[in-house]
Amino acid sequence: MPEFRQNLATKEWVVLATERGKRPSDFTKERPPRVIPPPFKDDCPFCPGHEDKTPSPMYIFPEQGDWQVRVVPNRFAALQPNLATTRSSVGRFLSAKGFGIAEVVIESPKHNLTIATMDIKELGNVLLAYRARLREISKNDKINLITIFRNHGPLAGTSLEHPHSQIIATPIVPPHVRYPMEQAVLHFDKHGTCVYCDMVREEIDQQERVIAQTDYFVAFCPYAARSPFECRIYPKRHTASYSSIDGEEVMELAALLRELLARIDIGLNNPDYNYVLRSSPVGDEDTRHLHWYMVIIPKITIPAGFEIGSGIYINTVSPEDSARFLREVEIK
Repeated sequence: MPEFRQNLATKEWVVLATERGKRPSDFTKERPPRVIPPPFKDDCPFCPGHEDKTPSPMYIFPEQGDWQVRVVPNRFAALQPNLATTRSSVGRFLSAKGFGIAEVVIESPKHNLTIATMDIKELGNVLLAYRARLREISKNDKINLITIFRNHGPLAGTSLEHPHSQIIATPIVPPHVRYPMEQAVLHFDKHGTCVYCDMVREEIDQQERVIAQTDYFVAFCPYAARSPFECRIYPKRHTASYSSIDGEEVMELAALLRELLARIDIGLNNPDYNYVLRSSPVGDEDTRHLHWYMVIIPKITIPAGFEIGSGIYINTVSPEDSARFLREVEIK
């Protein structure tokens, strides 16, 4: 029978309606295999030898020799870094110039890699680039929120197949981000604990939705997952900002993230997906009520009228079944 479930941190509700859904394995039957691109393409602006087709890098690793990771300004950014942040009134409405910082993280010189097929050291270099840019952009006193994300496949919003992720920094913390923060404050005021730490402990205790865990991290399908195979990775150590991650944690996160995306890649036949690294707003890096994490959302279903109208998502595959399916995927 259908069931309402509430997200402990955000207080949002979802509906589990598994009788309307399919078996997890059925999702792989509806998608043709993705064509694997070559390791180099002449017309790709991100491939080696085409560095003049992108703006000068803000970050490059290693600094000498052949690059492995490059971070460049987004040439087609929706926001611009040379604008003012002053708000102005338009009658009763509020407006501001489109100030912001937008960067592209070119994750590898190889055109045909994905996070699921990189080796752990290569992925570790990408995660270190995230940390470096988060720390540097946070020094800009106009910036209040830095969002790091990856779109994989056309249904997820990507237009270039070369492996890359993006960083967008804004002067605005939108309600979508601010509301969960307010709920976290209320939880801390009531219980004296971080709601995300409490959620992590509960998921580890119940075990039903845990996919894998390491000394420092745990990956699971959350109790109130909004869509099939939604996954989260949380650090076990309480920390509000990704900027505080250390080198040992980076490599362990790289191994776990690669494993998780390999399970999704193999088990679901390389679906399109989005992942987002949610870190505290700038200035809140040391708060006791916030906790950074990663969320991975395979593009298996499309929100329809009820979800858009009510904000209550209908998930047709239980997170317990999603986690069980991903645990059982054989990976190399």
